[in-house]
Amino acid sequence: MKKKGILNSQLAAYIAALGHKDMFLIGDAGMPIPKGIPMVDLAVIGGVPTFKQVLDAVLEETEVEFYYLAEEILENNPILNQYISEKLNGLKFERMPHTQFKEMTKQVKFAVRTGEFTPYPNIILTAGVAF
Repeated sequence: MKKKGILNSQLAAYIAALGHKDMFLIGDAGMPIPKGIPMVDLAVIGGVPTFKQVLDAVLEETEVEFYYLAEEILENNPILNQYISEKLNGLKFERMPHTQFKEMTKQVKFAVRTGEFTPYPNIILTAGVAF
């Protein structure tokens, strides 16, 4: 039995299968997931698990080289925006309107649904290469 890292077998398998430049989504409980995109649903109740908890766990196991955020996070969730900026310090990123962000989710390899209920806690991560 695995005793460290991501224990959810579905999420661990999706992460292990990532290739360079593959994109995946970590989103809140209400983020619409496009039809046909595999989803790992981690939401238990409102706020469990948090976006931060899931992001932290994923970043421990995944090499990331780029990320995307909705620009609305700046005004509507500045504390989470700051957290993301600190966690992904030095990585290039792009902000876009939330409507454009939702369109971009059609390109992700898989999505992770958290129990987060705060505004705009959604991120698309691009897998990098671990050297």
